[in-house]
Amino acid sequence: MSAPLHAGRQPRGFTLIEVLVALAIVAVTLIAGLRASATMTRSTERQSNRVLAQLCAENALVQYRLGRQLPDVGDTAEECTQAGQVFELRLLVQPTPNPNFRRIEARVALGGSPLLLLSTVMGRY
Repeated sequence: MSAPLHAGRQPRGFTLIEVLVALAIVAVTLIAGLRASATMTRSTERQSNRVLAQLCAENALVQYRLGRQLPDVGDTAEECTQAGQVFELRLLVQPTPNPNFRRIEARVALGGSPLLLLSTVMGRY
C-alpha cells in the first residue's frame, strides 16, 4: 500500500507574521487616507471662510462708494456676520499724495486669525 500524497505535510495557510504584516499595511493605508481627508476638509472650510470674508470686505467697500463722499481718514473696526459666522472687519482709510483720493484697506479676520486683505482707491465724486 502506498502512503497518501499529503502525508507528512502540514496544512497550508498564513502564518501569524504574514497576517500581522498585512494588518500593518492596511493600517498605514487607512491612516494616510484619513490624513488626506482631514486636510481636504480643512482646506474646504478655509476656502469657504475666505469667500465669506470677501463678501464682508466687498460689502464695506461698496458701502463707502454708495455714500458718494470721500471718507475721512481713520481706522474703524466692526463685526460682519455672514452665514452665521461673525467676522472681524477692520477698515483703514489713508490719505494719498493726491488729496482727491483715499486708499481704503479692508482686513477681515475670524477668531483673531487673518483671512483676507482687500484694498482699493476711492476718489471724489
